[in-house]
Amino acid sequence: MAAGKKLKKTERQARILGELRAQPAIRISDLAGDFGVSTETIRRDLDELGQQGMLSRTYGGATARPFGAEPTLSERYKEHVEERERVGSLAARLIKPGQVLMVDAGSTTLHFARRLSAELRNLTVITNSFGVASALSTNPTISVVVCPGRYDAREGSVFGSDSESFLRRFNANVAVCSCSGLTPEGPNDVNPSAAVLKRAMMARAETNMLLVDHSKFGVLTLENVCPLPEVRLIVADRLPAGDLARAIRRLNLPIETGSAAPARRP
Repeated sequence: MAAGKKLKKTERQARILGELRAQPAIRISDLAGDFGVSTETIRRDLDELGQQGMLSRTYGGATARPFGAEPTLSERYKEHVEERERVGSLAARLIKPGQVLMVDAGSTTLHFARRLSAELRNLTVITNSFGVASALSTNPTISVVVCPGRYDAREGSVFGSDSESFLRRFNANVAVCSCSGLTPEGPNDVNPSAAVLKRAMMARAETNMLLVDHSKFGVLTLENVCPLPEVRLIVADRLPAGDLARAIRRLNLPIETGSAAPARRP
């Protein structure tokens, strides 16, 4: 990279991601010299991009984030806890007693399930997540139906053709799904088996709700779950910016963050 005029943070971070598309690893000292900024500035850039899931931080630099790699559920559950608790609480407020829900596996949907158990009554929930089922089981008024399938210890959930065919037997008012990333193309997931079940849940529900914290904004992983127009409501801890925000506005897609007028209830 040739040094030129001083770049804005967004331009600098875009250039950093561009470098990672051209080479497998980058170093803080090299970037600082190329951009004519301090190593601390580059370190903050890499930390911010790492928190957004755009790259993997290493000692002294960063590497490209593999599209098909993600921490385990127990590891993810410890990340962005405050934001995901907020998303789960906001989403729980949009559910009505007596509804039938399909809830997929994920750290954010687990926060959602815990709020449902604490605040709602008389629900039926169909899920492939043992964590979601366990959280809901503490409320005796919530009926829980767990999918059969192949158990994935990293996700604490079941997947596969048995799970998919089982879901086709049921109808739901709302499908509640999470994702690994959200771009203008729609939600995506690192796990193709999880993407299949998300689509199956959305197909069997009258409407759907996507739960996502800001760290997923702009993140692209292995498999697209569905086009963005097929999402009916996004529940997030904050509003997105850039291309994603423009795509959401263009579709007039409701997004609930708790800081503006309430979204339409599903």
